[in-house]
Amino acid sequence: MNSFGRTFRMSILGESHGSCVGILLDGCPAGLFLEPGDFSADMERRRGGSAPGTTPRREDDAALIQTGILGGRTTGAPILILFGNRNTDSGAYEAIKDTPRPGHADWVALKKYGGFADMRGSGHFSGRLTAGLVAAGVVAKKLLAPVRVEARLLEAGGKADIERAIQEAMAAGDSVGGLVECRVQGLPAGLGEPFFESVESLLAHGAFSIPAIKGIEFGIGFGACRLRGSQVNDPILDMEGRTATNNAGGLNGGITNGNELVFRVAVKPTSSIKAPQTTLDLRTQAPAELKVGGRHDACIALRVPVVLEAVTAAVLADLMIREGRLSRVLADG
Repeated sequence: MNSFGRTFRMSILGESHGSCVGILLDGCPAGLFLEPGDFSADMERRRGGSAPGTTPRREDDAALIQTGILGGRTTGAPILILFGNRNTDSGAYEAIKDTPRPGHADWVALKKYGGFADMRGSGHFSGRLTAGLVAAGVVAKKLLAPVRVEARLLEAGGKADIERAIQEAMAAGDSVGGLVECRVQGLPAGLGEPFFESVESLLAHGAFSIPAIKGIEFGIGFGACRLRGSQVNDPILDMEGRTATNNAGGLNGGITNGNELVFRVAVKPTSSIKAPQTTLDLRTQAPAELKVGGRHDACIALRVPVVLEAVTAAVLADLMIREGRLSRVLADG
Protein backbone atom coordinates (compact mmCIF):
# COMPACT_ATOMS: atom_id res chain seq x y z
CA MET A 1 0.00 0.00 0.00
CA ASN A 2 1.48 3.36 1.02
CA SER A 3 3.95 2.25 3.72
CA PHE A 4 7.46 0.83 3.59
CA GLY A 5 9.98 -0.37 6.16
CA ARG A 6 9.78 -2.79 9.06
CA THR A 7 11.12 -0.80 12.05
CA PHE A 8 11.89 2.62 10.57
CA ARG A 9 8.58 2.78 8.71
CA MET A 10 7.42 5.55 6.39
CA SER A 11 3.90 6.16 5.13
CA ILE A 12 3.50 8.54 2.20
CA LEU A 13 0.46 10.79 1.79
CA GLY A 14 -1.10 13.56 -0.29
CA GLU A 15 -1.82 14.51 -3.90
CA SER A 16 -0.01 16.86 -6.25
CA HIS A 17 -2.77 19.50 -6.27
CA GLY A 18 -4.33 18.69 -2.90
CA SER A 19 -3.71 20.76 0.20
CA CYS A 20 -0.42 19.05 1.07
CA VAL A 21 1.95 16.13 0.64
CA GLY A 22 3.99 14.54 3.37
CA ILE A 23 5.32 11.57 5.25
CA LEU A 24 4.52 9.82 8.52
CA LEU A 25 7.58 8.23 10.13
CA ASP A 26 7.22 5.54 12.76
CA GLY A 27 10.04 3.82 14.60
CA CYS A 28 12.47 6.72 14.76
CA PRO A 29 14.37 6.36 18.05
CA ALA A 30 13.87 9.00 20.71
CA GLY A 31 16.53 11.62 21.36
CA LEU A 32 17.58 12.58 17.82
CA PHE A 33 18.10 16.32 17.28
CA LEU A 34 15.66 17.44 14.58
CA GLU A 35 14.39 20.85 13.54
CA PRO A 36 12.72 22.34 10.41
CA GLY A 37 15.98 23.84 9.19
CA ASP A 38 17.50 20.38 8.83
CA PHE A 39 15.31 19.78 5.77
CA SER A 40 16.20 22.92 3.80
CA ALA A 41 19.28 21.76 1.88
CA ASP A 42 17.83 18.50 0.57
CA MET A 43 14.44 20.03 -0.18
CA GLU A 44 16.19 22.71 -2.25
CA ARG A 45 17.95 19.98 -4.26
CA ARG A 46 14.59 18.35 -5.02
CA ARG A 47 12.76 21.59 -5.81
CA GLY A 48 11.64 22.38 -9.35
CA GLY A 49 12.67 25.51 -11.20
CA SER A 50 16.20 25.44 -9.85
CA ALA A 51 17.83 24.32 -13.13
CA PRO A 52 16.98 24.32 -16.87
CA GLY A 53 14.98 21.20 -17.64
CA THR A 54 13.09 21.11 -14.35
CA THR A 55 9.46 22.08 -13.90
CA PRO A 56 8.81 25.80 -13.40
CA ARG A 57 6.48 24.91 -10.52
CA ARG A 58 8.14 26.19 -7.34
CA GLU A 59 6.83 25.45 -3.88
CA ASP A 60 8.18 26.85 -0.63
CA ASP A 61 8.62 23.31 0.71
CA ALA A 62 9.18 24.43 4.29
CA ALA A 63 8.92 21.36 6.51
CA LEU A 64 5.95 21.52 8.87
CA ILE A 65 6.72 19.06 11.67
CA GLN A 66 3.38 18.27 13.25
CA THR A 67 4.15 15.52 15.76
CA GLY A 68 6.93 13.54 17.39
CA ILE A 69 9.27 16.43 18.31
CA LEU A 70 9.67 18.15 21.69
CA GLY A 71 12.40 20.59 22.55
CA GLY A 72 14.20 19.90 19.27
CA ARG A 73 14.49 16.15 19.85
CA THR A 74 12.47 13.19 18.65
CA THR A 75 10.19 11.72 21.29
CA GLY A 76 9.87 8.19 19.92
CA ALA A 77 6.30 8.86 18.78
CA PRO A 78 5.37 8.95 15.06
CA ILE A 79 6.70 12.01 13.23
CA LEU A 80 4.33 13.71 10.79
CA ILE A 81 6.00 16.06 8.30
CA LEU A 82 3.88 18.03 5.83
CA PHE A 83 4.60 20.29 2.84
CA GLY A 84 1.90 22.64 1.62
CA ASN A 85 0.81 22.80 -2.03
CA ARG A 86 0.30 26.44 -2.99
CA ASN A 87 1.62 26.88 -6.54
CA THR A 88 -0.92 24.67 -8.29
CA ASP A 89 -2.59 25.02 -11.70
CA SER A 90 -5.17 22.33 -12.41
CA GLY A 91 -6.66 23.81 -15.60
CA ALA A 92 -4.46 21.80 -17.96
CA TYR A 93 -5.61 18.54 -16.39
CA GLU A 94 -9.29 19.31 -16.80
CA ALA A 95 -8.70 19.65 -20.53
CA ILE A 96 -7.18 16.17 -20.88
CA LYS A 97 -9.34 14.18 -18.45
CA ASP A 98 -10.85 12.17 -21.31
CA THR A 99 -7.57 11.62 -23.16
CA PRO A 100 -5.16 9.61 -20.97
CA ARG A 101 -1.52 10.58 -21.38
CA PRO A 102 0.77 7.90 -22.86
CA GLY A 103 3.35 6.73 -20.35
CA HIS A 104 1.41 8.14 -17.39
CA ALA A 105 -0.80 6.50 -14.77
CA ASP A 106 -4.02 8.07 -16.13
CA TRP A 107 -5.30 4.88 -17.76
CA VAL A 108 -4.39 2.47 -14.95
CA ALA A 109 -5.76 4.87 -12.33
CA LEU A 110 -9.07 4.92 -14.19
CA LYS A 111 -9.18 1.12 -14.21
CA LYS A 112 -8.13 0.73 -10.57
CA TYR A 113 -10.12 3.53 -8.95
CA GLY A 114 -13.10 3.80 -11.29
CA GLY A 115 -12.65 7.50 -12.01
CA PHE A 116 -12.63 8.60 -8.37
CA ALA A 117 -8.89 9.21 -8.05
CA ASP A 118 -7.70 12.82 -7.84
CA MET A 119 -5.59 13.05 -11.00
CA ARG A 120 -4.92 16.79 -10.95
CA GLY A 121 -1.19 17.08 -11.49
CA SER A 122 -1.17 13.24 -11.55
CA GLY A 123 -2.55 13.20 -8.02
CA HIS A 124 -1.09 10.53 -5.72
CA PHE A 125 1.02 9.22 -8.62
CA SER A 126 2.92 12.50 -8.96
CA GLY A 127 6.60 13.05 -8.41
CA ARG A 128 5.45 15.84 -6.09
CA LEU A 129 5.06 13.18 -3.41
CA THR A 130 8.81 12.60 -3.40
CA ALA A 131 8.97 15.66 -1.13
CA GLY A 132 7.87 13.32 1.65
CA LEU A 133 10.47 10.74 0.70
CA VAL A 134 13.21 13.38 0.84
CA ALA A 135 12.01 14.42 4.30
CA ALA A 136 12.23 10.82 5.48
CA GLY A 137 15.73 10.69 4.05
CA VAL A 138 16.82 13.72 6.06
CA VAL A 139 15.86 11.95 9.27
CA ALA A 140 17.44 8.68 8.12
CA LYS A 141 20.72 10.38 7.16
CA LYS A 142 20.94 11.93 10.63
CA LEU A 143 20.43 8.51 12.16
CA LEU A 144 23.10 6.95 9.92
CA ALA A 145 25.87 9.51 10.50
CA PRO A 146 28.82 9.18 10.00
CA VAL A 147 27.73 6.86 7.16
CA ARG A 148 27.57 8.96 3.97
CA VAL A 149 24.96 8.50 1.26
CA GLU A 150 25.61 10.39 -1.99
CA ALA A 151 23.98 10.16 -5.42
CA ARG A 152 24.65 12.00 -8.68
CA LEU A 153 23.42 12.10 -12.25
CA LEU A 154 26.01 10.46 -14.52
CA GLU A 155 24.38 11.06 -17.88
CA ALA A 156 21.16 12.22 -19.54
CA GLY A 157 19.77 10.95 -22.82
CA GLY A 158 22.78 8.64 -23.11
CA LYS A 159 25.21 11.60 -23.04
CA ALA A 160 27.77 12.68 -20.47
CA ASP A 161 27.09 16.28 -21.57
CA ILE A 162 23.90 16.53 -19.54
CA GLU A 163 23.14 20.16 -20.27
CA ARG A 164 23.41 19.66 -24.03
CA ALA A 165 21.20 16.56 -23.99
CA ILE A 166 18.49 18.44 -22.12
CA GLN A 167 18.68 21.50 -24.34
CA GLU A 168 18.32 19.36 -27.48
CA ALA A 169 15.31 17.56 -26.05
CA MET A 170 13.63 20.80 -24.99
CA ALA A 171 14.19 22.32 -28.43
CA ALA A 172 12.31 19.36 -29.89
CA GLY A 173 9.48 19.62 -27.37
CA ASP A 174 10.63 16.30 -25.93
CA SER A 175 12.25 14.86 -22.81
CA VAL A 176 15.20 12.66 -21.81
CA GLY A 177 15.94 10.12 -19.10
CA GLY A 178 19.14 9.60 -17.18
CA LEU A 179 21.44 7.33 -15.21
CA VAL A 180 21.86 8.05 -11.49
CA GLU A 181 24.53 6.45 -9.32
CA CYS A 182 24.38 6.13 -5.53
CA ARG A 183 27.37 5.44 -3.30
CA VAL A 184 27.34 4.71 0.44
CA GLN A 185 30.53 4.89 2.49
CA GLY A 186 31.08 3.76 6.07
CA LEU A 187 28.59 0.90 6.26
CA PRO A 188 29.48 -1.96 8.59
CA ALA A 189 29.61 -5.50 7.29
CA GLY A 190 26.74 -7.81 8.14
CA LEU A 191 23.59 -5.81 7.29
CA GLY A 192 20.84 -7.60 5.40
CA GLU A 193 19.54 -11.14 4.98
CA PRO A 194 20.30 -13.79 2.34
CA PHE A 195 16.97 -13.93 0.51
CA PHE A 196 13.78 -11.85 0.71
CA GLU A 197 15.36 -9.07 2.78
CA SER A 198 18.70 -8.89 1.06
CA VAL A 199 20.09 -5.37 0.84
CA GLU A 200 19.60 -5.52 -2.93
CA SER A 201 15.96 -6.56 -2.51
CA LEU A 202 15.18 -3.77 -0.07
CA LEU A 203 17.02 -1.08 -2.00
CA ALA A 204 15.36 -2.17 -5.24
CA HIS A 205 11.97 -2.01 -3.54
CA GLY A 206 12.69 1.50 -2.32
CA ALA A 207 14.18 2.66 -5.62
CA PHE A 208 11.26 1.40 -7.70
CA SER A 209 8.95 3.36 -5.41
CA ILE A 210 10.40 6.53 -6.93
CA PRO A 211 8.36 7.58 -9.98
CA ALA A 212 10.16 7.04 -13.33
CA ILE A 213 12.69 4.45 -12.12
CA LYS A 214 12.87 1.60 -14.65
CA GLY A 215 16.02 -0.35 -13.80
CA ILE A 216 18.67 -0.97 -11.14
CA GLU A 217 22.10 -2.60 -11.02
CA PHE A 218 24.63 -3.15 -8.22
CA GLY A 219 28.40 -2.96 -8.69
CA ILE A 220 29.18 -3.73 -12.31
CA GLY A 221 25.60 -4.94 -12.65
CA PHE A 222 24.59 -6.22 -16.07
CA GLY A 223 28.20 -6.00 -17.18
CA ALA A 224 28.91 -9.12 -15.11
CA CYS A 225 26.94 -11.31 -17.51
CA ARG A 226 29.55 -10.68 -20.21
CA LEU A 227 32.56 -11.64 -18.05
CA ARG A 228 34.05 -14.72 -16.40
CA GLY A 229 34.09 -15.44 -12.69
CA SER A 230 37.83 -14.82 -12.56
CA GLN A 231 37.17 -11.30 -13.84
CA VAL A 232 34.20 -10.55 -11.60
CA ASN A 233 35.27 -11.95 -8.21
CA ASP A 234 36.72 -9.37 -5.79
CA PRO A 235 39.95 -10.59 -4.09
CA ILE A 236 39.76 -10.22 -0.27
CA LEU A 237 42.74 -8.30 1.14
CA ASP A 238 42.39 -8.21 4.93
CA MET A 239 40.37 -9.21 7.99
CA GLU A 240 38.19 -6.11 7.56
CA GLY A 241 36.88 -7.55 4.30
CA ARG A 242 38.52 -4.90 2.12
CA THR A 243 38.72 -6.07 -1.49
CA ALA A 244 41.07 -5.23 -4.36
CA THR A 245 38.12 -4.47 -6.64
CA ASN A 246 34.47 -3.76 -5.91
CA ASN A 247 32.61 -5.42 -8.75
CA ALA A 248 30.00 -6.68 -6.27
CA GLY A 249 29.19 -3.14 -5.21
CA GLY A 250 29.77 -3.79 -1.50
CA LEU A 251 27.40 -6.76 -1.22
CA ASN A 252 27.78 -10.52 -1.10
CA GLY A 253 24.94 -12.95 -0.48
CA GLY A 254 22.55 -10.05 0.07
CA ILE A 255 24.66 -8.74 2.97
CA THR A 256 26.97 -5.71 3.21
CA ASN A 257 30.66 -6.71 3.13
CA GLY A 258 32.19 -3.51 4.50
CA ASN A 259 33.22 -2.04 1.15
CA GLU A 260 31.55 0.93 -0.52
CA LEU A 261 27.95 0.21 -1.53
CA VAL A 262 27.52 1.17 -5.21
CA PHE A 263 24.43 0.95 -7.39
CA ARG A 264 22.79 2.77 -10.30
CA VAL A 265 19.22 3.37 -11.41
CA ALA A 266 17.76 4.09 -14.85
CA VAL A 267 15.31 7.00 -14.99
CA LYS A 268 12.88 7.10 -17.91
CA PRO A 269 12.16 10.29 -19.90
CA THR A 270 9.31 12.39 -18.51
CA SER A 271 6.06 11.24 -20.12
CA SER A 272 4.49 14.72 -20.37
CA ILE A 273 6.05 16.39 -23.42
CA LYS A 274 5.09 19.33 -25.62
CA ALA A 275 5.31 17.37 -28.86
CA PRO A 276 1.94 15.97 -30.08
CA GLN A 277 1.20 12.36 -29.14
CA THR A 278 -1.47 9.83 -30.07
CA THR A 279 -3.88 8.53 -27.44
CA LEU A 280 -7.45 7.28 -27.08
CA ASP A 281 -10.44 9.59 -26.62
CA LEU A 282 -12.47 7.87 -23.88
CA ARG A 283 -15.69 9.51 -25.07
CA THR A 284 -15.51 8.41 -28.71
CA GLN A 285 -13.15 5.42 -28.24
CA ALA A 286 -11.30 6.69 -31.31
CA PRO A 287 -7.63 7.70 -31.67
CA ALA A 288 -6.96 11.33 -30.81
CA GLU A 289 -4.04 13.73 -30.94
CA LEU A 290 -2.90 14.86 -27.50
CA LYS A 291 -1.02 18.03 -26.63
CA VAL A 292 -0.08 18.08 -22.95
CA GLY A 293 -0.19 21.43 -21.18
CA GLY A 294 0.87 22.27 -17.65
CA ARG A 295 4.34 22.43 -16.14
CA HIS A 296 6.68 19.47 -16.45
CA ASP A 297 10.34 18.47 -16.22
CA ALA A 298 12.20 17.90 -19.48
CA CYS A 299 14.56 15.67 -17.47
CA ILE A 300 13.17 14.41 -14.17
CA ALA A 301 16.49 12.63 -13.59
CA LEU A 302 17.96 16.00 -12.56
CA ARG A 303 15.95 15.83 -9.34
CA VAL A 304 16.26 12.09 -8.68
CA PRO A 305 19.67 11.98 -6.87
CA VAL A 306 18.42 13.44 -3.60
CA VAL A 307 15.32 11.22 -3.69
CA LEU A 308 17.45 8.14 -4.30
CA GLU A 309 19.68 9.14 -1.39
CA ALA A 310 16.56 9.41 0.76
CA VAL A 311 15.12 5.95 0.09
CA THR A 312 18.61 4.45 0.37
CA ALA A 313 19.14 6.08 3.76
CA ALA A 314 15.69 4.96 4.93
CA VAL A 315 16.40 1.32 3.99
CA LEU A 316 19.80 1.37 5.68
CA ALA A 317 18.50 3.13 8.80
CA ASP A 318 15.83 0.46 9.11
CA LEU A 319 18.49 -2.26 8.92
CA MET A 320 20.80 -0.47 11.38
CA ILE A 321 17.98 -0.05 13.91
CA ARG A 322 17.14 -3.75 13.64
CA GLU A 323 20.80 -4.61 14.26
CA GLY A 324 20.97 -2.25 17.27
CA ARG A 325 23.80 -0.20 15.76
CA LEU A 326 22.47 3.32 16.35
CA SER A 327 22.79 3.62 20.14
CA ARG A 328 26.12 5.47 19.96
CA VAL A 329 24.79 7.97 17.45
CA LEU A 330 21.82 8.85 19.64
CA ALA A 331 23.92 9.00 22.80
CA ASP A 332 26.23 11.51 21.12
CA GLY A 333 23.25 13.60 19.93
